[in-house]
Amino acid sequence: MASPSSEAALLMGPDPSHFETLLSHLMSTSNEQRSRAESLYNLCRDSHPDHLSLALSRTLTASPSAELRAMSAILLRKLLTPSSTPSDDASSSSSSYIWDRLSPPTQVALKSHLLACVQREEAKSIVKKLCDVVSQLASTLIPDDAWPDLLPFMFQSVTSDSPRLQESALLIFAQLAQYIGDLLVPHLPTLHSVFHQCLSSSSSPEVRIAALGASINFIQCLSSPADRDRFQDLLPAMMQTLNEALNSGQEATAQEVLELLIDLAGTEPKYLRRQLPDIVGVMLQIAEAAALEEGTRHLAVEFVITLAEARERAPGMVRRLVPQFIGRLFAVLMGMLLDVEDVAVWHGAEAEDEDAGEGESYGVGQECLDRLSIALGGNTIVPVASELLPSYLAAPEWQKRHATLITLAQIAEGCSKVMVKNLEQVVNMVLNSFQDPHARVRWAAINAIGQLSTDLGPDLQMQYHQRVLPALASAMDDFQNPRVQAHAASAVLNFSENCTPEILTPYLDGIVSKLLVLLQNGKQMVQEGALTALASVADSSQEHFQKYYDAVMPYLKAILMNATDKSNRMLRAKSMECISLVGMAVGKEKFRNDAKQVMEVLMTLQGSQMETDDPTTSYMLQAWARLCKCLGQDFLPYMSVVMPPLLQSAQLKPDVTITSADSDGDIDESDDESMETITLGDKRIGIKTSVLEEKATACNMLCCYADELKEGFYPWIDQISGPLLDEGQVRCVVDEIKHVITASTARKSERAERMKAEDFDAEEGELLREENEQEEEIFDQVGDCLGTLIKIFKAAFLPFFDELSPYIMPMWGKDKTAEERRIAICMFDDIAEQCREAALRYYDTYLPFLLEACNDMNPDVRQAAVYGVGVCAEFGGAVFKPLVGEALSRLNCVIRHPDAQQSDNLMAYDNAVSALGKICQFHRDSIDASQVVPAWLGCLPIKGDLIEAKVVHDQLCTMVERSDMELLGPNNQYLPKIVAVFAEVLCAGKDLATEQTANRIVNLLRQLQQTLPPNVLASTWSSLQPQQQLALQSVLS
Repeated sequence: MASPSSEAALLMGPDPSHFETLLSHLMSTSNEQRSRAESLYNLCRDSHPDHLSLALSRTLTASPSAELRAMSAILLRKLLTPSSTPSDDASSSSSSYIWDRLSPPTQVALKSHLLACVQREEAKSIVKKLCDVVSQLASTLIPDDAWPDLLPFMFQSVTSDSPRLQESALLIFAQLAQYIGDLLVPHLPTLHSVFHQCLSSSSSPEVRIAALGASINFIQCLSSPADRDRFQDLLPAMMQTLNEALNSGQEATAQEVLELLIDLAGTEPKYLRRQLPDIVGVMLQIAEAAALEEGTRHLAVEFVITLAEARERAPGMVRRLVPQFIGRLFAVLMGMLLDVEDVAVWHGAEAEDEDAGEGESYGVGQECLDRLSIALGGNTIVPVASELLPSYLAAPEWQKRHATLITLAQIAEGCSKVMVKNLEQVVNMVLNSFQDPHARVRWAAINAIGQLSTDLGPDLQMQYHQRVLPALASAMDDFQNPRVQAHAASAVLNFSENCTPEILTPYLDGIVSKLLVLLQNGKQMVQEGALTALASVADSSQEHFQKYYDAVMPYLKAILMNATDKSNRMLRAKSMECISLVGMAVGKEKFRNDAKQVMEVLMTLQGSQMETDDPTTSYMLQAWARLCKCLGQDFLPYMSVVMPPLLQSAQLKPDVTITSADSDGDIDESDDESMETITLGDKRIGIKTSVLEEKATACNMLCCYADELKEGFYPWIDQISGPLLDEGQVRCVVDEIKHVITASTARKSERAERMKAEDFDAEEGELLREENEQEEEIFDQVGDCLGTLIKIFKAAFLPFFDELSPYIMPMWGKDKTAEERRIAICMFDDIAEQCREAALRYYDTYLPFLLEACNDMNPDVRQAAVYGVGVCAEFGGAVFKPLVGEALSRLNCVIRHPDAQQSDNLMAYDNAVSALGKICQFHRDSIDASQVVPAWLGCLPIKGDLIEAKVVHDQLCTMVERSDMELLGPNNQYLPKIVAVFAEVLCAGKDLATEQTANRIVNLLRQLQQTLPPNVLASTWSSLQPQQQLALQSVLS
């Protein structure tokens, strides 16, 4: 048998047939043959790069086989792509880039061969692959002026008489615009002229589409508005390309044009602004043209929706410039919802037939209504909907009545703030349709109530429970239409999730009895709906569900024990969910007798072999955790069964695949719906979200067990708490936090720019505020993350804090949001508290900001600042001493403010009082104690911040125990106040003092009772409120 090296030499020899055989084997369906070919190919690439590249280009030039020419183009591209992503196949490995390893003569020959192939190749699919190779190589060489022949060749081709060459040159220009557009700016006048000529005058649809693609790519890559304006006059020619394709019946060409224009609308909507009414008008004509293919009409709709969604780049533009078209678009979308037929299988109520009878337009219409309402908002959409919906609702055709209700459900999320103001009208439309003669309309009405319960809650629940819940209960009696019954049960779930027990309880008798009837229905869909609804109702009504427990639990246990077929897996899983939620609602005492039986079934299931797609696993994980919450310490015997699979789920490794973003079909189009892909640069990353979800659920369950079982969880600690993060991992976290802060700052700047846009309006302003609120949540997470790192690593984290300082310091600025300022202050508070002496070097930098922030307009910022002053007073020693006077002045402003004890300001007030106490404790020699200490006492007790309350009242105990002179005052004059504070603290139970502090208070009061003269004691007692006197008598008796 020949050695691999001799085989490689044969492949690289003069006879091309050996190499062509290798290429065909690389495409073989035989794993063994393909694997052997891959090894040989890799050997050639690593040992003979010059020969390999020339052999590929020779095949590309001379092989009669289109399949081999195409394969050669694909392999060449991968060899000439610098950042090719590592993967497992032969044609893409970590060393696949070979250009720099080729000899100069080979490089020259290869460039020449490629251009010759572009001129010669006739097969369209191979031409496109060739253009990809040339573009990829050119993007590497043009910046260094290493392919001087290319641009002249392209300009010559694009102005030639050959449509094929023109198209090839335009395809290369289009890609080069993406790769190195800035380097082509000097050629803009020529390119503009070429594109205009090809768009306006070419008789070839392929050339016009290629010119359109190249034009759009250049418009997208130009950073200067002036440069983009040069291309403004191409827009009529672009639209003419679309019109001519439609007029000549070339809908496939028209669809390609539309897809390119959609791309333009999403990335450069302002380019379309000057001619927007004309363009949108054309798109709506296409969308309204019944004679055109569905696909063409859908793309026209997609163009307008994409334009409406391009808020970040053109805020308010569609609302302002084409308001007259929004009604037409809305009518088109509602018309698409009529693409639904009444088919028998829908009435059969099998889960897989839920979409039966729905055409493609129906799904597109649904999705686009949702997107349009979110993009434009309720003030724009609700008036348009209000004009159209009544006529549809009154129509004799059931499809129109059905469309009305589907529309209401779809627009509710985007229009919620406006629809909430018109609830009466909305609810009437929907509830009247509960009586519609057509089952699919009744289903749509129930569907609408479910969606509105989510999007318009809790207002809907509070104002209309007396109408909605009886209507849903009545719908559960529709035994002729089990799908309607099941959906009514699902809507009860939606309604109860936004519902208080007080609202729900009066209706429980009717709802629970109906759901129990549905549980006994033969249709699995109905049973599953009833189980989910029962679970939600129990969860929402809590202890009020106890009266139904004895009636409900036998049915639930029967399903758990008997639904053992594969077809019933989801039914059984939902019974677990329902049992565990009912158990939590009614409590341990009521559930105890059934708990053991349920746990035994779950343990048996836990030990059985389950298929990977069995929903039982994830439902069981969550059921165990709920049962633990319900049973508390009684759950401990089951931990040995629960923990092993839970730990296994928690330790799952993320299932991630990385491939080249532009690879030709080397990604398997997976049918796995849980595999999501995102493209980052030149990489396409696939993530199996089901694995991540299982891991996240398991980690949440572990937290739940630890929280509930306390010391009972101790035996499992070693298995879940691995070593702390090492320095490298902390470095990664810190670097990511820098990226998050930088990206957030960039987004805020971009939003500030959007506010200056010419079409910016009040609706955009509202959406912008919502985005900024979401941004603040990100900063909140950053603060929590850094706070945790500081608490764990203490002074060892300071080098990282130094790195982060340039990112954190700007957050103190007055131009930043209150939340940013608060988070920045909290970070310094954590550093001062956790790092103590090691943090003193930061005081000079941060304390001036901290003191100034004590009087910030925002109460949350004030709270964080005065808390920090207290921390610095406790740990700052001599470094803090010179600032005591200013600190007192700042704290005094907070404490003495007329509105200091209003609810919004109470936390800041309490923390200021606590900080004042720390100055009294740690800097007594720097203050006028005879004034400051009684002033501090006068603020007690504090009742808002229960954590600080316990600290402060413990400090008061300590000072009384040591007979602090300034606290007691001359002749014990402040003693009545001290006793009054103690009385209030004791009256509050565990809220204002720890058990230990409360015991100390009682002991101190007993000592006072024994040591004080009777007249002083009587005077002190008489100053108390009657309830305080009673509380003390009860404690001291």
